Amino acid sequence: MKNTNRRIFIMQVAAGSSVLAASAAIAQATAPMVNEKDPQALALAYVANTTKVDAAKYPKHTSAQVCSNCQLYSGKPNEAAGPCPLFAGKQVAANGWCNAYIKKA
Repeated sequence: MKNTNRRIFIMQVAAGSSVLAASAAIAQATAPMVNEKDPQALALAYVANTTKVDAAKYPKHTSAQVCSNCQLYSGKPNEAAGPCPLFAGKQVAANGWCNAYIKKA
């Protein structure tokens, strides 16, 4: 009888883990985009399009610096947006930029 209860428990844990993993993936895929006017975005000078960065204000910025090739960006290579730990619960544009940019190794 104990084996049956243990077997049921293991199956419930496996099913519950699968549901949690799926809901986390769905939540990440539907996360809202960062608004350029959000206080965090303003503090980091985030723009959704790297070509719109103020060159006078950020002279070290180049057009090759985009979120998709930043070390902090964790989106997939060919997606238009992805998550960044600097903007928890939100997505940044793959073609965006902020002054926390660190080139991927």
